[in-house]
Amino acid sequence: MAKFSRSWWGDRFIKALEAFSDEARLQRGRSYARGGKVLSFEIEQNHITAMVKGSVNPYFGVYKEPTYNISIEITPIVKARWKEIIQQLSSKASIVSRLLLNEVPENIEDSFSESGLHLLPHSRKDFKTSCSCPDYANPCKHIAGVYYLVASQLDQNPFLLFELRGLSKAELQAKLAESPLGKALSQELDAKEIEIEASTSLYTKLSKQQIDQKPSAREFWLGTKRLPQTIEVGTPSAVSAILIKKQGDFPAFWQKDSSFIEAMEELYQRVKTKNQNLM
Repeated sequence: MAKFSRSWWGDRFIKALEAFSDEARLQRGRSYARGGKVLSFEIEQNHITAMVKGSVNPYFGVYKEPTYNISIEITPIVKARWKEIIQQLSSKASIVSRLLLNEVPENIEDSFSESGLHLLPHSRKDFKTSCSCPDYANPCKHIAGVYYLVASQLDQNPFLLFELRGLSKAELQAKLAESPLGKALSQELDAKEIEIEASTSLYTKLSKQQIDQKPSAREFWLGTKRLPQTIEVGTPSAVSAILIKKQGDFPAFWQKDSSFIEAMEELYQRVKTKNQNLM
């Protein structure tokens, strides 16, 4: 059977549901989602409402095709804990850069786990659901069908995960941009790019300069000014591999599952520390 969700975050959302839900009911819910049984659904912050077309079932006294009302409320993370999570996220350059570039890193859940929290569904306690159908089970196939459509929405908008937990994309990015790493990255993203100009030659053009006085032999060989006794070391960038991060992660030529930004960060660090013991 083909996967319902194409993205890793949508796929993990479904797998998280399967970990604590009845597989048979989820399968029926998947067929409801694919069969167009979900007539409408809306997402407002952490609350999902939907209308789902039911089936005729004389056993429950249903003799004509009904329409059921669905309500799904996902437990939000309180603001005080969000502040703690954002501090965790702000300390990691690879995560800050990708979130500001509208990407959700695959290891985002690790930062939540460090605070004892979860971004993805973790247990039945994460959901408060209801359906007007006569089926006593929860989730019923109608609720499960809505779950799968939410997963398909995550393909288009991965930041919906944050919104369902109580923090909008705009608020998240604004708070990350206020951090030291976020400010450094924002400056680079807002920097005006130099326009590329066509050149007729690969070599620097020679130009003549008029000299009023001929230098003495000493000045010719030693120069008119003495060289500095010490060389000032440039201030390192607050964010390593900033040019790489500016272009985003997973470029077209990168075929591996691992993060290209993290690989380049490791390379930069190796270059910076190479042969330090010889100095």
